Amino acid sequence: MDKVRLPENVTRIEAGELFSFSCHPDVDCFTDCCRELELALSPYDVLRLKQETGLHSSTFLDRYVIQEQDTEDVFPRFYLTMVDDGKASCVFVSEKGCTVYPGRPGACRAYPMGRAAMRRADNSMEDFFVLLKESHCHGFQEQEEQTTEKYSKGQGLDSYNTFNDQVAALLQHEEIRSGMRLTEQQAELFVLALYDLDQFRKLLDGGNLPQQDDYPAQKERCQDDEQLLIFGVKWLQKILF
Repeated sequence: MDKVRLPENVTRIEAGELFSFSCHPDVDCFTDCCRELELALSPYDVLRLKQETGLHSSTFLDRYVIQEQDTEDVFPRFYLTMVDDGKASCVFVSEKGCTVYPGRPGACRAYPMGRAAMRRADNSMEDFFVLLKESHCHGFQEQEEQTTEKYSKGQGLDSYNTFNDQVAALLQHEEIRSGMRLTEQQAELFVLALYDLDQFRKLLDGGNLPQQDDYPAQKERCQDDEQLLIFGVKWLQKILF
């Protein structure tokens, strides 16, 4: 992977390299990182959050997600709603911590660690990890030793990374890199198949979507949200490319 210039408070960390960090209610900055932030959501983040809240995906998107797309963006971007409390707090944070902790987004799980992943020419993924050290975070003063592998496993990041890498096959497709732009209909189908899974399943079940001839054989498997998301990625590859 080409060398990337990182901000001063971000350092690259190698596999097996030790760092000290822990976050828990007794750390005096507990939940500070849940405020004054723009929390981008991946499709898998939305999948887990809508399951945790028990909401239909369309309801979850309407209630808790902001969709944006600037003129230079190829794909729409999704952010979790923040509360207008003067601190721009996450809608799911309380004094006791995260109210959707089992389904919290990947970025929350990874903090203060970050992962960059790039798609190689052979479609495999190359990644590296960084540590973000912000002045408000005192978790680095804790004595628990971590590595990228240990921290990722402890935070349940493996499944998030796996699904994010599958979506990256779309976002970093060679046609996108070559300047392809989506039509309005393609953008709508992108949102449907990756972010609005319950509605996507309903339309598939009704036979109301293009190029879904292979869905009937996978219909039972796609009752599982994760399997439906995998199907959605492959379906979009046919639709877009």
